[in-house]
Amino acid sequence: MAHGLDPGLLSDDDLLRELGHLYATRLDALRHAADQAMEEHTRRTADLEAEYLRRRPEREIDPERLREGARARI
Repeated sequence: MAHGLDPGLLSDDDLLRELGHLYATRLDALRHAADQAMEEHTRRTADLEAEYLRRRPEREIDPERLREGARARI
């Protein structure tokens, strides 16, 4: 059973707030949540991230986050 609103129905602000909350609680979920809760956390994060990427296919990519940027730092 899915929990939470359909990511497609969230405003941009709500989508970012939900993602921020999931990222903030990820370590706690990993360390202390039951398997089912961890699976739900993972599923919800993936759904929200997919929606973010759907809305921003042309998002700005930081050159430092590319393989070439990482090699230049070495």
